[in-house]
Amino acid sequence: MTSSFSSLWSALRTDFTSSLVVFLVALPLCVGVAVASGVPAELGLITGIVGGLVTGFLPGSSLQVSGPAAGLTVLVLTAVTEYGLPALGVIVLASGVIQLALGAMRLGRLFRAISLSVVHGMLAGIGLVLIAGQLYTLAGQKAPGSGTANVAGLYDLAVDVLMSNTALIAVATGTATIAIMTLWKKLPGKAQLLPGPLVAVGAATLATFAFDLPISRVEVSGLMEAIQPPALGDFGKLADLGLLTTIVAFTLIASAESLFSAAAVDRLHDGPKTDYDKELMAQGAGNTVCGLLGALPMTAVIVRSSANVAAGARTKVSRVLHGVWLLLFAALLPSALSMIPTAALAGVLIHAGFKLMPIKELGPLWREHRGEAVVLVVTAGAILVTNMFEGVLIGLLLSVVKAAWETSHVHIDVDDSGEDSVRVRIRGHATFLRLPHILDTLEQLPSDRPVELNLAGLRHLDHACMSALQNWADQHNAHTVQPEPSPAWA
Repeated sequence: MTSSFSSLWSALRTDFTSSLVVFLVALPLCVGVAVASGVPAELGLITGIVGGLVTGFLPGSSLQVSGPAAGLTVLVLTAVTEYGLPALGVIVLASGVIQLALGAMRLGRLFRAISLSVVHGMLAGIGLVLIAGQLYTLAGQKAPGSGTANVAGLYDLAVDVLMSNTALIAVATGTATIAIMTLWKKLPGKAQLLPGPLVAVGAATLATFAFDLPISRVEVSGLMEAIQPPALGDFGKLADLGLLTTIVAFTLIASAESLFSAAAVDRLHDGPKTDYDKELMAQGAGNTVCGLLGALPMTAVIVRSSANVAAGARTKVSRVLHGVWLLLFAALLPSALSMIPTAALAGVLIHAGFKLMPIKELGPLWREHRGEAVVLVVTAGAILVTNMFEGVLIGLLLSVVKAAWETSHVHIDVDDSGEDSVRVRIRGHATFLRLPHILDTLEQLPSDRPVELNLAGLRHLDHACMSALQNWADQHNAHTVQPEPSPAWA
């Protein structure tokens, strides 16, 4: 009995310290994601609170931590720009309800069937768009809008920065934030008890306050004032096809990111593994509450989750407590947010954008699985050029075509040793993708003798191949000069 109590007390003590670490990691990210999404900073904290106090209690993944994610920043900003802030609650609420339904139908595991290259390409595309947009915030300016417009305007941005002392100060502040975060991980382990993002943002805030730097800071409206539940009239926007498409994009991307994060977290610890259907329902419940509060959408966040595991968390108590600390901060110290320079938060998100891009993995992937690397790059580029939803669809379509091409292996054996006829044996999967190769081979056969096609070795023969082969055999044997032509099919 004493041993069990001691073990329980040890777990609770570890979870308590882990929750503080996760809170310190989550705080700057919650605020930064909200500001980058074009919504009040408090809404990011609300989503983080719901991620801890609602999703944290529910079954699914015991150590995964949820909150606002950089991966949805671009999509949220676009939605708020096109439909307005009141519509955000409707979008998030509808996405949460769909996630609950998908989890109840036990479809959570199906998200694991998405090509890993598409997921990495999606994250890389988000990283590119995030970096391109946040470079403007880094300089205290407003981004033009779309990913391509942001990239195209970088030269003009650089010129404007060089011509403005205020912009140079803002860029220096944000750059220093990125440098601190990058160098912090190279310090000894004990020095990293405080998370790098918190140290970097804290240093930038202290410098801004001490030297009264003339740069933009976070605008604070108050926790209760930031909560804007959707009104009944806002639900009329569900008739808009574009808004419905946005809901689908929110649902798919948030679900995929959460469940892939769960798979990654499971590899970091030896405790109970994730129940994907229950985790999807937990995410759906959290997004439903966030929608009712008019807050940002949530996903499981690998940065916070890995920090939770690394800090020694053993149970879900740590992620619940991290929500408590966020709530206390939002309720007791909201004015502290107004001291944070937006350039520092832009630096945090630019750093996060670079971490979303699989730069180190791309080289080995190109050498070993070239097709997968192409899917990754095309998906990322498509997101940058079009938008999140269309880019992911292009990536999924390309991955399906690639899979179909790779599974359509056909082997053609030609036996030309006989004097009466040529024997051709086709094995494997004959689909329309391999039809040009098959017909090219057949058209090179001698035209003065009948051809016997042996298709017994085919595992699959689609309608296009069957029709083309029959047509070719009929035409070939019809023009063959033989007293008694051999049958074309065997």
